[in-house]
Amino acid sequence: MSFTVVIPARYASTRLPGKALADIGGKPMIEHVVDRANESEATRVVVATDDERIANALEAIDCEVCMTRADHLSGSDRLAEVVQTLDFSDQDIIVNVQGDEPFVPSQLINQVANALSQSSTAAMATAAKPLVDEQEIINPNVVKVVFAQNGDALYFSRAPIPYARNDRQASAWHHIGIYSYRAGFLRSYHNLLPSNMELTESLEQLRVLDNGYKIVVETVDYETGVGVDTPEDLENARKLFAR
Repeated sequence: MSFTVVIPARYASTRLPGKALADIGGKPMIEHVVDRANESEATRVVVATDDERIANALEAIDCEVCMTRADHLSGSDRLAEVVQTLDFSDQDIIVNVQGDEPFVPSQLINQVANALSQSSTAAMATAAKPLVDEQEIINPNVVKVVFAQNGDALYFSRAPIPYARNDRQASAWHHIGIYSYRAGFLRSYHNLLPSNMELTESLEQLRVLDNGYKIVVETVDYETGVGVDTPEDLENARKLFAR
């Protein structure tokens, strides 16, 4: 199996501007993400950014950078531009690793790439892990997913799904925001209009389901790292790295 990791990285973050360059253990966060990607089985790692400051920060480690437009609505839209610019073939597998995931395990990257390569019907693959904490289940910032017995995603939501009626025990799954795609699908995705479900939940993966494409969900049972969205997250990441 051959795949490419593309890391979308913006400078203009609403809750933590410039977070891609935030220092963690003596180097910018984006460099940690590149390190994790390089630890995977990826044959190529590309950072997709709209800001020269991020590109300049990566010169020291000789990382491939693809400059993109600044007006993309989502990471997937940014990846679609990368696919076009770098002229990937339609069957190439692209793994989207977020630029604010400095602790993403290389095992997770490999698993979502492999899940897509093993599926002949899915347009995308992603991952989920069991969710047992009641506060996380009701937390709208923790995205949940329900999927069929064959692993195909049925719905993603910020609400607690599935709803446990009549005290029936329900299995809740936390959606992990990592995706693999075939390059040909990314070219199609770029032409899909945002769907009503996507706009309602503010979840870009719902655009895929709403347009009839399949997403296969890979389940994992290990720690998948912590993302950095806020100043508090950044402080926690620094403490975690120090340990």
